[in-house]
This record gives sequence, structure tokens and C-alpha cells, in this order.
Amino acid sequence: MKQKFNSDGRPPKTNAIAFRCSVNFTASEQAQLLTMQEKSGIASMSSFIRMRVFGKPFKVFVVDENTSIFIDKMSSLNAHYRTIAIDCDLMLKTLRENFTEKKAMAVLAKLERHTIELVKTNRELVALARQFDDQRHKDDFG
Repeated sequence: MKQKFNSDGRPPKTNAIAFRCSVNFTASEQAQLLTMQEKSGIASMSSFIRMRVFGKPFKVFVVDENTSIFIDKMSSLNAHYRTIAIDCDLMLKTLRENFTEKKAMAVLAKLERHTIELVKTNRELVALARQFDDQRHKDDFG
């Protein structure tokens, strides 16, 4: 008589973790370890320690409040640019459908001037963003 094995459930892992190690730390070493783990952004302490022991690279992201505010403002500005682009497309369709060529050309000239101003402002913003990034890197590594 053959035995029937249950084949339901999760398949077994190919490289299951089967060995555990224990390390003792002083209070200051434990605090330093927790700080390093928080800075790394890795949620699991065992994964963090494994990466440190075997020399696997990991990135540490330091979030500055001013940086996050700056990034939020730039993101909202990009969303505003998209809104302006959609409005311009809608306006161009309306001009084509409802106005004579002479009136449409007058409105398009105004639109072109405002678009040029937007491009200049955008270039200034990009320059300010690069300056901000350079200053931040200088502060981090300086």
C-alpha cells in the first residue's frame, strides 16, 4: 500500500536559513548598531547584520527636512506644468474650432510669449535645484 503525501501548501525553500548565531553587545554598541540599522533603511535586523558581515553593499539615505520640502515644492511645480500643458492643448483645439485665423494668431502670439517666460523660469528652477544639490553634497562630504 502506497502512502499518499499532501502536496498542498508552500513549496520548500531551496536555500532555507537553518543556522543561527548569537552576538553579545554592550549598551553603547547596541545603540550604535540600532542607529546604523535605522540609517540603512533595512527593516530586518538580521538582514542588516548579514549584509554587514558579508560585506554586501547597502545605501544610507539621510533625509533632511529642507530637502524634503524642496522636493515636494518641485513635484507640485511639475504637476502645475502638466496642468498648464493640458490647458494649452485644450485652448488650441478651441481656437481651431471657433475662431478665425487672425484672432487665433493673436492669441497664439500671447501664448508664445507666456510659454517663453515659463521656459525661462523653468531653466532658473533647474539651476537653483542643481545649486541646492551641489550645496547639499558639499555639506555631506565637505
